[in-house]
Amino acid sequence: MGKFSRSWSLAKASMGVLRSDKELLVFPLVSTAVTLLVAASFILPMFGLGMFRDLEAQGGGMPAMFYPWLFCFYLVQYFVIFFFNTALVGAAMIRLDGGDPTVADGLRIARGKWPAILGYAAIAATVGMLLRALEQKAGFIGRIVIALVGVAWTVATYLTVPVLVARDVGPIEAVRESASLLKGTWGENLIGNGGIGLAFGLVNIALVLVAAGVVVFLATQQLLVLAAVVAGIALLAVLLLALVQSALAGIYSAALYRFAMQGDAPAGFDAVVLRDAFQRKM
Repeated sequence: MGKFSRSWSLAKASMGVLRSDKELLVFPLVSTAVTLLVAASFILPMFGLGMFRDLEAQGGGMPAMFYPWLFCFYLVQYFVIFFFNTALVGAAMIRLDGGDPTVADGLRIARGKWPAILGYAAIAATVGMLLRALEQKAGFIGRIVIALVGVAWTVATYLTVPVLVARDVGPIEAVRESASLLKGTWGENLIGNGGIGLAFGLVNIALVLVAAGVVVFLATQQLLVLAAVVAGIALLAVLLLALVQSALAGIYSAALYRFAMQGDAPAGFDAVVLRDAFQRKM
């Protein structure tokens, strides 16, 4: 309960930053739209090229020609995600330093870092491909181990984007610094980010259950149009919550990196809360 309380405090402090700069929601919104377009541009041609038939012929395994296609997909998707996350974190850092950022400020920062972002995307795509290839050959226990490796990679690279924003370094050095910060300074238990995810997960579950109950009730009353309207509103609410969660995660990572490097808490953040958000390794 103490850890959850600290995480909730971090989420509220991050929400305060988001209330001050609601335009930060633009970055996850555009990122989601672009990633959907990228996914469509890769998936739709697969039908014309017969790749899904090849997958079925392989019994679920991937033919050799599928791997270059998948790598390109990973590379482009990761680049889009990291680009807009860099813009979000860059704008958040301006706010945490007392400035008043705009969407243009965040995009300017991301554009200036695009070579490093592309390199980081290539690293992430390579790791993703390796894990996917191993997963195809692993049994049940092996897949659990691979999933844990994936979680470890996510944890180790958690502060890579803030490092890229704050310093003029390449992607490999940024990944190393992120892993070093988390291992040597904060440990590996991301309580703060986990708390944000847990809080929004609970809200989403409650929203879906309530909306489903209302829709079912209206449907039994033959109020189908109203049921469809309620379902649509619920879907929009879920999407909005996802955008808010993504923005909060970016703000939190920016605040955490700033505190790790400077030792002081940004405005609206409790230094003790930030320090306790990660359990130091003994």
